Amino acid sequence: MVKLRLKRCGRKQRAIYRIVAIDVRSRRGGRDLRKVGFYDPIQNQTYLNVPAIRYFLEKGAQPTGTVHDILRKAELFKERTS
Repeated sequence: MVKLRLKRCGRKQRAIYRIVAIDVRSRRGGRDLRKVGFYDPIQNQTYLNVPAIRYFLEKGAQPTGTVHDILRKAELFKERTS
């Protein structure tokens, strides 16, 4: 099973997270299938590769809670609920 989850990058006390598609059995810093975006909580910046995210969601990937909130703020789910 594939999940969309955060992978920590950056330096100490200055975390930046990559949003990655990764196998459920992999650890947080493990090898990812594909990088689909990043999230900087300090500067509140987000970059999303929307076609790649939609591809993985259509194939059955489950976003974690935090990634789901990020995608909802970006209004990625707005078309699906209509």
